[in-house]
Order: sequence, then C-alpha cells, then structure tokens
Amino acid sequence: MELETERRDGTGPPASPRRNLLLFTIALGVLLNPLNSSLIAVALARLEHAFGLDFAAASWLISAYYLASAIAQPVMGKLADLFGRKRVFLAGLILVAVSSATAPFAPSYGWLIAFRLIQSFGSGAIYPAGMGIVRNVITERQSQALAFLSVFASGAAAFGPSIGGVLVHYGDWPAIFWVNFPFVIAGFGMALAVLPKDKPRKRAESLPGWLRYLDIPGVALFAGTIVTGLLFLLSVTDHPIWGAGVLAVIAGLALVAVELRVATPFLDVRMFRHNLSLTRVLVQFVTVNVIFYSIFFGMPTYLQEARGLNAQETGLLMLAVAGFGVIVTPLTGRWVAKGGVRPPLVLAGICMTVGSALFWTLHSASSVAWLVFCLSVLGVSNGFNNVGLQTALFQVAPKEVIGVASGLFQTSRYMGTILSTVLLGLFFGHHLDTTSLHELGTVLAVLGLAVIWMSWRLPGRSEG
Repeated sequence: MELETERRDGTGPPASPRRNLLLFTIALGVLLNPLNSSLIAVALARLEHAFGLDFAAASWLISAYYLASAIAQPVMGKLADLFGRKRVFLAGLILVAVSSATAPFAPSYGWLIAFRLIQSFGSGAIYPAGMGIVRNVITERQSQALAFLSVFASGAAAFGPSIGGVLVHYGDWPAIFWVNFPFVIAGFGMALAVLPKDKPRKRAESLPGWLRYLDIPGVALFAGTIVTGLLFLLSVTDHPIWGAGVLAVIAGLALVAVELRVATPFLDVRMFRHNLSLTRVLVQFVTVNVIFYSIFFGMPTYLQEARGLNAQETGLLMLAVAGFGVIVTPLTGRWVAKGGVRPPLVLAGICMTVGSALFWTLHSASSVAWLVFCLSVLGVSNGFNNVGLQTALFQVAPKEVIGVASGLFQTSRYMGTILSTVLLGLFFGHHLDTTSLHELGTVLAVLGLAVIWMSWRLPGRSEG
C-alpha cells in the first residue's frame, strides 16, 4: 500500500486523501487510552457513592488501568509484530467495545475493575499496532503524521476531565463508558476499509508452536516485574512494601536470564545494550513524564490547598499546561521534518528547566497572570516532547520490533507517571505550602538539565 508520493526534498505534491484517512482512522483508536485515563478522574466521587467505597478503594480504577496498560502495550505490540497489526488494531477496538458495553451494568466493584482491565488491554493493543502501521506505511514526513496523532492523544488527555464532567452531570458515571462507542464504531468501520491488509500468514502451526513464538515465560516475568515494581514505588512514600521491591528485582533478573536463552524472546534484552540510542529514548521519555506529571498532578493540589482556588478555577489554570502543548504539537511536526529531533527536544528541556526554576518566584500572592505564564512555559515543552521523542523512537527502533518498541515507549510514560506520584508524595505528602513547591521545582529543574543533556546525544536528523 503506497501512500507517499512526495519526494524526500519535500517538493512533491501534498499528502494524499488516503494518507489522511489512514491517519484519522488510527487517531480514532489511539485517543481511546488517554481519553479513558482522564475521564475516570471526575467520576470517582459518583463511583464512591454508587458502590459504597472510600477514595483509596475507588482510586484503584486509576492505578489498575495504568498497571494493566504498562503491561499490555508491549505485549500487544509483540502480538502485532507477530500476527499482523491490522488484526490487533481491530481486536483492540472490539475489547474496548465489550468493556464499554458491560461496565455500566457491573454488579459489583470487583466486576467494574475487571471490565476496566479489559478496556485497558483493548486500548493498549491499539497504540502499538497503529504506530507499527504508521512506521511501515508512511515513509515520508513521519514527524508531521505523528504530530497529527499526538494532537488527538494529548487533546483527549487534556480535555478528558472537562468532557467527563459534562457526561457525569447529564448521564451519571455509566456515560464515561458509553462515550467510547462513537469512536469505536467509526474507527472499526474505517479500519476495515482503510488500513493496509496484513501480510498473509504461513499455514497455522500447532498451539504449542505459537506459544513458543509468544514466549509466555518472558511475558509472565515482564508482567511480574512491572506489577511488583510499581506496587513498591506506589508504597514508598507511606509504608514501603519491601517484599514487592525484592520480588521486582528477582523477577527482573529472571527476565534477563530467560530472555538471553530464548530463540524468539518477547523482550530482546540484548537490543538495549546494542542499541543504546533506543535505550536513551526510553529513559528520556521516563524523565520528561516524571517532570510533566509532577506538574500535571501536583499543581492542582497546590492551587486548591495552598492557594485556596476552587476546582473550576484550578481547571482553567491547568489548561495552560495541557492547551499549549496541543497548540505547539503540529508546529513541532514541521520543525522536526526540517531540522531533526534534536533542536525541539533541547528546547523542551530548556523550557522544563526554566519553568521548574520559575516555581521559586511563586508565593502566596502571585498573580494569576504570572501563574499562567509559569505553567505555559512548562506546557509548551509537552508538545515538543510528544512528537520529538516518538519520531526519535521511529529513527532508532528496527522496523521488525516497532510494535514492542512502541509498547515499551508507552510503558515508559506510565513509569514516569508512577514516579511522579512518588516524588509528589515526598514533597507534598505531609505538609503542603509554597516552600514545598520551591523544593519540588529544584528537583524538576535538575531533571530538566538531564533532559537537555540526553537530547544532545540523540540523532540530529530525522529520516522521515
């Protein structure tokens, strides 16, 4: 399926309608994971009342989704690489539809979590499969294609809470599941018609043969490492679960030992040693997400508890973080296409460093305009990072493992998210005031300097 007719010097004709249809189809699927990650936040209070829960119990709907997504995305990426990306993309949409149809009728909270996990695995299958299609089919101006997809994904995450508020107000908590159907139905129909057919598979082998390809022990050890590791990190700021930490180390070492001996490993650990550029991209993505989510989750708490703003005022101020990132994203796509990934990522690191350092200028009487400016500096960096690092991943990851690599890319996002909650627990856990914000800003500024250094070490030019 040939979608690209432009010459590499950019002087060819504009993108074909079929290319745009393909990107729009993938976008309809890709937005489901961030949308459902953010919609749930405004429904927690209603769910607590409906199922007789406290906040700690209800918050497992969020934590379980992140844990499942962190495991699902590289696993589903491996399945996409093995069995066909269109098949996995369509299967992911079906799983989201099943979960969205059943969750509103969940007879208990345990069943609701189970349906939510199905939703996580479904939406987790769509991203690596979709990225694999983009990597293989769109051979020109990939950065602009990624910018288009990033607008949908980041927009869904940014405006999800606002959309969720309206849905819960008029349709109660089941509405946050019903809202998926327009995207699923449109995405499924378009995917059947637009996405390129998977390459014909060889005559099916026996089930044990396919299980060898899937490397079940590797998948199980990877899942065990992620679950126990994240559980330990989540517990660090309160009552550390040391047993989980020990199990994470043991499972991680066992994972490395097993994958070094398997003919077709789920996670080729040699790849990280031989392809240091890929390793650096993943580490950098963890770092930028620690910074971003420390701000995205921490600032609302500071503004409400230390500054006394209400939820509506806080939400409007936080649009400076999310909104500017959405605006910058398409511009970044063009910049990356012309100058490579290094310049925008270096600028992203500078914005993160400066924006974090500006926390030291905030005090109890800081004006709203100054708050917006500080948050905007940090928000701009998100647009640079989303497109720049995804393009960098495409540059350094071999085509044959792009599904797994894209899944690990998203797992890095969730690792950064979890680590940000650990950081916030350390600085905001026991006492929250402006001094706590200043201390957090110092740590984030140091991490921003690390991002600048890592950005300089990335390849300078984009292939696409």
